[in-house]
Amino acid sequence: MSTRTRIAFLKGHGTENDFVIVPDPENAIDLPPAAVAALCDRRAGIGGDGLLHVVRSAAHPEARHLAAEAEWFMDYRNGDGSIAEMCGNGVRVFARYLQRAGHVTEGDIAVATRGGVKAVHIAKDGDVTVGMGRALLPDGDVTVSVGERTWPARNVNMGNPHAVAFVDELSHAGDLLSPPPFSPAAAYPDGVNVEFVIDRAPGHVAMRVHERGSGETRSCGTGACAVAVATARRDGADPAATGLPVTYTVDVPGGTLVITERPDGEIEMTGPAVIVAEGEIDSVWLETATGA
Repeated sequence: MSTRTRIAFLKGHGTENDFVIVPDPENAIDLPPAAVAALCDRRAGIGGDGLLHVVRSAAHPEARHLAAEAEWFMDYRNGDGSIAEMCGNGVRVFARYLQRAGHVTEGDIAVATRGGVKAVHIAKDGDVTVGMGRALLPDGDVTVSVGERTWPARNVNMGNPHAVAFVDELSHAGDLLSPPPFSPAAAYPDGVNVEFVIDRAPGHVAMRVHERGSGETRSCGTGACAVAVATARRDGADPAATGLPVTYTVDVPGGTLVITERPDGEIEMTGPAVIVAEGEIDSVWLETATGA
């Protein structure tokens, strides 16, 4: 017969990209894909777009080599239980948890991820900035379609693939339940995240996104970065050429992100990170839900 053990969790979100947070400094909790999927289930579990497993880098075999650079490792899982390299909104919420738990304070910290060590800044006003790396802009024309409409799109890679299309109305993106068709197929052999963008004002855009494997989401950090870069190039701005940083405000359905591309190509994303609740997972329920 199973015995109950105490498994702490928190719930947080960044621009309504929401996460189950499981603190586990010594990597002692087994979280197989079925357990993660059960916890992220919005009706039968806690609910979340993903899970942030909080582990000391030195205690995790995938992050041990990064322990000298970053004390904490974001062992990020998608809502279906699969492993992902990186989640920009997730890193902000991860940093907010570390601050709440007393592991870090305001200022600069480093967070290890499967996508490398990310530089994070926790501001006094509560916003969190994450270094998101550089964008790659593959050559070649790409189009995306919804119903009878087709648009040219900008191919932007933020470590994951994006197709950014500028549209007249965000409603033209449709329901975004199924992946928008794109062409040529060779541009994205593993599928693509598709962003639909409208202008709000100079330096200010709004977007909707179909995230590969998830459908429409309330926010996508790498997508907002891809949109800012695509918009800058459309507007004739390239920080590497001018030596001047470019900043765009990007409205997502769940809030607002501010994206800055620096002359060295590094992209910084700033936005809110909120912890909304904490409690305990029923370990017997978790065993039952995962068939353990």
